[in-house]
Amino acid sequence: MTVNLNGARVLLTGATGGIGHAIARALRARGAELILTGRRTDVLEELAAEVDGTVIAADLADAVAVTDLMAKAGDIDVLIANAALPGVGLLTDFTETQVDRALDINLRAPIILSRWATEQMVPRGRGHIVLIGSIAGRAASPQTSMYNATKFGLRGFALAHRDDLHGTGVGVSIVEPGFVSDAGMFVESGMELPKGARTVSPEDVARVVVRSIDKDLGEVMVAPIEIKVLSGLSLVAPRVNSAIQRRLGAADIIAGHSGDEKR
Repeated sequence: MTVNLNGARVLLTGATGGIGHAIARALRARGAELILTGRRTDVLEELAAEVDGTVIAADLADAVAVTDLMAKAGDIDVLIANAALPGVGLLTDFTETQVDRALDINLRAPIILSRWATEQMVPRGRGHIVLIGSIAGRAASPQTSMYNATKFGLRGFALAHRDDLHGTGVGVSIVEPGFVSDAGMFVESGMELPKGARTVSPEDVARVVVRSIDKDLGEVMVAPIEIKVLSGLSLVAPRVNSAIQRRLGAADIIAGHSGDEKR
């Protein structure tokens, strides 16, 4: 059973970023009632005024804050777990605290929120969970081991949880953007895109999120065809993917980033 977004209560995490803004606007255009969460209250309140939403500030790295968020949000029809940290750099560049923070925000919080949403959706026989993954959940890249770890984990969780909920009326989708213009991991970490790489827009991602709910889609990539082909190759031939990335100088591109988003 698909969810009618008109009047549906939607909890959107990571609402302060460009992709979050685009998703919020797309959902509001369909009549959804939005609960927006993130750490930057000023940005959230400005967006909430635009989309007539409710703000609940929360740091998803804090387990207590996640519990508080669930209590304040109440009953929802749709969960969209969009919040994530880029996690760029060698593993030895990260402190244990930074490793924990990446795991908590990118993987633990979406799983805990999905568990909470599932418990209230299944008895009603309807609802939808959308997890915003990444092409990085299908193809590993140099110096993104932490980001790859969380996005590979999120993909595995999403696909298995979708199977677990088959026949309940509750859907699970994982939406996997490639390079996103003016938003996403590469922009937030300060890196330049590989030469010649094509991008998608935050609005492209938002349209796929809405379509995933409307059509109860399982796994959807939002990327140009060449990125989709390479990500598919990486699943069946990871060594070939590694060789291609070395040839393209991916490590040098990523090593030259100026961001400090491993907080």
